[in-house]
Amino acid sequence: DHGALVVRVMEEPTEADRAALLAFGAAHDLDLYLQRGGPDSITPLGEVRTLRYSPDGSGLQLEFAPNDFVQINGPVAQAMVRQALDWLAPQPGDTVLELFAGLGNFTAPLARSGAQVTAVEGETALVEHGRDNLRRNGLEARYFRADLFQPDEHAPWLQQRYDLALLDPPRSGAREILPALARTRPRRIVYVSCHPGTLARDAGILVREHGYHLRRAGVMDMFPHTAHVESMALFEI
Repeated sequence: DHGALVVRVMEEPTEADRAALLAFGAAHDLDLYLQRGGPDSITPLGEVRTLRYSPDGSGLQLEFAPNDFVQINGPVAQAMVRQALDWLAPQPGDTVLELFAGLGNFTAPLARSGAQVTAVEGETALVEHGRDNLRRNGLEARYFRADLFQPDEHAPWLQQRYDLALLDPPRSGAREILPALARTRPRRIVYVSCHPGTLARDAGILVREHGYHLRRAGVMDMFPHTAHVESMALFEI
């Protein structure tokens, strides 16, 4: 395996700087990128290799850019995906709504199960990468870009019912999209969270306001030696 290092530069590197960076990368098996401004300004320094990983430890391979979001703890992240699919238990033909889908971390394993997946993500670049990753793995899913913090009740992907749902929001949680999600009436919801506080808040909303029951919950030590954990909960109607 190799790594990638993005170096934020405030001034254009000299030829000596570039040579030193490339030598450092070669010594540590790192591909180097320069970032002169915002995330869109990231460009390779020299030749770079494709970054890819398996979301669940299987033969699935997802490609990603050095500034894309991926989990930093590979083994725990793969166990988390396997656990989420075990709890969700998708069957061939089930319709699944996946929210905060990213570049396909759960989408690809869900699609491989035979379920009909509708994946929704807020960042345009991640939607494009997600579609590309599915195509490269010979899988199919519907991918939509949508702001899940200001949901459009008339969005086409909200105009149907789903058998199952999976969501993996950022630390701020998923409060804004929960009413729309609940109206699609999935019989089972798996909620993956990097902040147990917002998961607890949203669990209360699903249970008290939308009639779901919390069936299982647990935490994963995704970030050893820190106070942060990844958590997961299973809800059923």
